[in-house]
Amino acid sequence: MTPNVALAAIVFAPALALGSFLNVVVARLPERRSLVRPRSACPACAHELAWHDNVPLVSYALLRGHCRSCTAPISLRYPLVELATAFLVAACFWRFGLSGQAFVAAFFVAVLVTLSAIDAERRILPDLIVLPATAIVLVAQIALFPDRALEWVVASLAASLFLFVALVAYPAGMGMGDVKLALLLGAALGWNVSVGMMLGMLFAMAAATVLIARHGAKARKMAIPFGPFLALGAIVALFAGGPIFDAYLRLF
Repeated sequence: MTPNVALAAIVFAPALALGSFLNVVVARLPERRSLVRPRSACPACAHELAWHDNVPLVSYALLRGHCRSCTAPISLRYPLVELATAFLVAACFWRFGLSGQAFVAAFFVAVLVTLSAIDAERRILPDLIVLPATAIVLVAQIALFPDRALEWVVASLAASLFLFVALVAYPAGMGMGDVKLALLLGAALGWNVSVGMMLGMLFAMAAATVLIARHGAKARKMAIPFGPFLALGAIVALFAGGPIFDAYLRLF
């Protein structure tokens, strides 16, 4: 086992716990509720969860996706956020080793998982997450790679400006939350943000095509959140943006 694989395996369990906390953020932060109190409870019957019903993945499996008290179904979002966070954070340490870059990447993907879950459920991308995360990532990137400081700043502003122009041209296609999210993507990806945004748009187009194929004209009234697709494109760009960009250039 290579050192980076072992490192990824070590951080997997703590990343699962982080994913469990991110579920609390997803549920409470958009409503401006405390992330600490009260204890987690069933949203259907308000029964407080015992510690053994709050173990990431394990509790969901043992309870077969239902509340122990009232048997109401538990959203599949909970194990999905935990798994996505664990795999992506582990992948960051596998890809970048034990380094500052790995910690910044892990923070970035954790934020993207959180924002994607919120956007999927509520169709919003809270400034309370996006803007502080952008500032943190930008400062960290400049500290780690001071010779690329201009890249991080320009990529962040350019990505946001690109989506702002798209928003002005076609307001129904996205919201200001997506424009602000582009700031974060540029700060984290640098020039590779172009790859992430291109992929995000392609993923969104593919989803829209599926909706049209299944629902026909009714699909025009079905709004889909753009944030998760931008996040997915950004994650691909984080791990493979360079090779994808080089392959694209070789086509011309």
